[in-house]
Amino acid sequence: MNQKKSTLPVTCPSCSSGLAVQSLICPNCATTVNGMFDLPELLMLNKDELTFIFQFVKNSGSLKEMSKEMGLSYPTIRNYLNDLIDKLNQLDHERE
Repeated sequence: MNQKKSTLPVTCPSCSSGLAVQSLICPNCATTVNGMFDLPELLMLNKDELTFIFQFVKNSGSLKEMSKEMGLSYPTIRNYLNDLIDKLNQLDHERE
């Protein structure tokens, strides 16, 4: 039976603070790496934001092509990109 993998949580369910990774395991040989690791900024984005970035790269950064593909106006796509840039900048500043 295939089990659906759950999405990696990035915020604490108790206090909403950002989470850090303490342990990683190799599913092939069960080697475990322990430590305290920050999550990459891209993992702090929600599913829609990650999908947008994936589409952006697939379309070679062409907002015009994305607008056609997504059925949204160019200004809507541009505004979404601007919001995403602002969020990435905010995440970057929080790491400093």
